[in-house]
Amino acid sequence: MAETPAGADHIDVVIAEDSRIQAKILKKHLENAGYNVRVGPDGAAALTLIQQQPPTIIISDIEMPEMNGYELCRAVKSDPELRRIPLILLSTLSAPEDIILGLQAGADNYVTKPYDATYLLSRIQSLLHTPLGDDTAEGPALEVTLAGKRHAVRSGRQQVLNLLISTFENAVEKNSELIRVNQQLTVARDQMALQNQQLSQLNEQLESANTRMSRALEAAAKVQHALLPSATPSAQGVNLSWRYMPCDELAGDFLNLFPLDDTHLALFVVDVSGHGVASSLLAVTIGRVLTPHVSASSLLIRQTDPDQPPTITHPNEVIAELNKRFPMEEQGGLYFTIAYGVLDLQSHVFRFASGGHTPLVLLSANGDVSRIDADGMAIGWMDDIEFEEVPIQLSPGDRLFLYSDGVPEAMDPDLNEYTDQRMLDHIVETHKNSLDESVGGLLESVQQWCNPSGPKDDVSILAFEIRKETT
Repeated sequence: MAETPAGADHIDVVIAEDSRIQAKILKKHLENAGYNVRVGPDGAAALTLIQQQPPTIIISDIEMPEMNGYELCRAVKSDPELRRIPLILLSTLSAPEDIILGLQAGADNYVTKPYDATYLLSRIQSLLHTPLGDDTAEGPALEVTLAGKRHAVRSGRQQVLNLLISTFENAVEKNSELIRVNQQLTVARDQMALQNQQLSQLNEQLESANTRMSRALEAAAKVQHALLPSATPSAQGVNLSWRYMPCDELAGDFLNLFPLDDTHLALFVVDVSGHGVASSLLAVTIGRVLTPHVSASSLLIRQTDPDQPPTITHPNEVIAELNKRFPMEEQGGLYFTIAYGVLDLQSHVFRFASGGHTPLVLLSANGDVSRIDADGMAIGWMDDIEFEEVPIQLSPGDRLFLYSDGVPEAMDPDLNEYTDQRMLDHIVETHKNSLDESVGGLLESVQQWCNPSGPKDDVSILAFEIRKETT
């Protein structure tokens, strides 16, 4: 804030300004400097205030209704009682001709907008310390040609000097402001160049990290795919088929089928919640646990006595053991569903249990279709719960389908689901095709439903068929 000049409380200022906001700001600056201030909302109102009580100094905007700043200036300078009052014009100075118009009107000084309050107060003090003489209206008019136009200027020497000084000071101030802005722009440009360099380095680091991550994901995906059936195993009297399509590099789905011994075949489909690395790691871990290796601690086949043949674990006991080993709170909030079953290749009885998984689909040889479910919650939700084991007696020509919810819940671009009914309809419509054609056609049907972006969830399908007896 500028220092309050001595005797400021005796200085009366009249402001002519039609902008309420700008008038309020200017009034505040002047009052803070100790001046008495009156405001006229236009030139005519300000002239009335001036005539009622002549002020020490007048500050006027140029563009105003009723009476503009030039007209107010001429009215003041043509009045013998008022013409010695200093008058400052506030101008945007859009053209050099504005200075001549100010001289013609008899202005004593001008300050360009936007202005610095300290600079304006210094101009007021300068005018108050250089009082005007009586030569304002005397002497011949000075002819001035500017921009091809002739102007007659009749101003006193002190007014001309004051206006020229203010013009020079404004030019110096604007030039200094331009230098400051250029310096700021230079600093900003240098900072931007540095930031661009740093951004470029960060982009290179990010690209390198993305490359490493992509390689790691590819390697992890290869590991996961390596755990899938390398080839469909042969089983006496049974046709087998499966399809597996992850929606990302790493999947939360997992499936497998393998013989447990000469007369039993194990099949399962796992669906881990979520997608990405964590879900994939859990799916791989489950797949490594569900292996046909025989040992005292194995889950599917146990041999507690070396002198006795291995014992195949009941499917509901397998599911219960998985529920104990994989509590949700220890898996980062992840859980999974599973359908696990064992097919007796001699009796054609398929015993299965479900940990909250989708129901199995049974297609009989005559084309009838049904869904078969087993009672059981998703793995990891709750301790010490029982899982139901369901036996299914199959006949020659019967087909059984295990699948993940990525099949019925696949969505088209309008977010319409593929639905269980469409899945069942396809299975029935293709029952005269080979099992592999039916399974492959089901996956293709889901893909077409989700085009052009493809399924948003992993899709797993595992099916087997009891071959018809031939004579």
